[in-house]
Amino acid sequence: MKPQFTIGIFGIIFDEQKRVLLCHRRDYDLWNLPGGTLENGESPWDGVKREIKEETGLDAEIEILAGVYSKPDKNEIVFSFVCKVIGGEITLNDEADKIEYFEIDKLPPKISQKQVERIKDFIENPDKTIYKVQTGKSSIELIKEGKL
Repeated sequence: MKPQFTIGIFGIIFDEQKRVLLCHRRDYDLWNLPGGTLENGESPWDGVKREIKEETGLDAEIEILAGVYSKPDKNEIVFSFVCKVIGGEITLNDEADKIEYFEIDKLPPKISQKQVERIKDFIENPDKTIYKVQTGKSSIELIKEGKL
C-alpha cells in the first residue's frame, strides 16, 4: 500500500518589535501560527501564503524555510516558513476569533507546544533550516484529554 502523508504548512511572522503573530482558533481554545494543510496540486510556499491570507487577511511573502518537521507517528510532514507581511490587514474570520502579536517570552498558555518549538528553533538558528522529528500527541488531542 502506498504511504499517505498529510503536509502541514505554517508561517512564522514577526512584527518590528520581534513579536510573533498567532491566531486563536474558533473551534478549540488554542492559539496557532497561521497555517494548515496543503491542498492538492499546491506547492508548500504557495500553500502557506494562501493559509496566511485566509486566516489573517494579510498578504505575505516567504523569507526563509525555517524548518521541516517529521511527525512519523501521524504520517505528517510540516514545513515552517518565516514570512514577511507585504499587504492586507488583520481580519477576523470563521477560523480565527482573535489575531495578535505576542512577545516570545509571553506566549499564551493554550498554544501548540510543537509550534512553540518551531518558533524557538528559528530564533536559535536563524541562518539555517532545521530538520527534526516531532512525536507525541497533538494539541487538539491534549485539549480533548483536558491536559492543555
